[in-house]
Amino acid sequence: MPRYFVEVSYKGTQYSGFQVQENANSIQAEVEKALKIYYRNGVELTGSSRTDAGVHAAQNYFHFDSASEIADASYHLNAILPADIVIQRIFEVPAEAHCRFDALSREYVYTIYQHKNPFLEDRAYFYPFAADLQLLQSAAEELQLHTDFASFSKRNTQVKTTLCTINKSFWENKDGLLTYHVNGNRFLRGMVRGLVGTMLRVGRGKITLEQFRGIIESQDCSKADFAVPPQGLMLMKVNLPAYK
Repeated sequence: MPRYFVEVSYKGTQYSGFQVQENANSIQAEVEKALKIYYRNGVELTGSSRTDAGVHAAQNYFHFDSASEIADASYHLNAILPADIVIQRIFEVPAEAHCRFDALSREYVYTIYQHKNPFLEDRAYFYPFAADLQLLQSAAEELQLHTDFASFSKRNTQVKTTLCTINKSFWENKDGLLTYHVNGNRFLRGMVRGLVGTMLRVGRGKITLEQFRGIIESQDCSKADFAVPPQGLMLMKVNLPAYK
């Protein structure tokens, strides 16, 4: 049976998260609803990278199977979808392709603004405190030396392993915005926000780099800081193989 990938972008402010949830609206629920209306046939979507309530994505994917041929009707589907969700394209892939398990890596950005700005309120974290960029960079570089990120995984997750490979990790201060960039093969539930919150403690001198390293090695999530809000986080890219 043919398989199709759906590339989506969305602002997550109004949603309970990426995946369907009981008694709460989600990105998946809205996309499934639009597909059913347009194609007049219900489909069950499988998601690539789950994002929490309030988190945004410049690029994420679903896949579904269909016995009938599916044309890319992104224009018409976007007319059905809410303004804060966009289907970028729908394309056929090999029947065995999987948008979650085939992903080579994922890229996230967490954005912070330090001077009040009403235009960034729902897309970044207002953090009006001085943070040492060099200390932040040192903490970000430390992450690439480790593979077990149990300390940055929220409790009650169902993952079988907390091992992740961080390919890229750095902070940038540009145009009045402080941003954290990270690329990894996989991420745990709440991981990026936990990394950002804990690194900010380093940047403000609340903990030392040695203590930060100790938090990583402790594999104890009670020692990390997950307090940064969701609106600053955006999934920028899901890197997939070049399907033939």
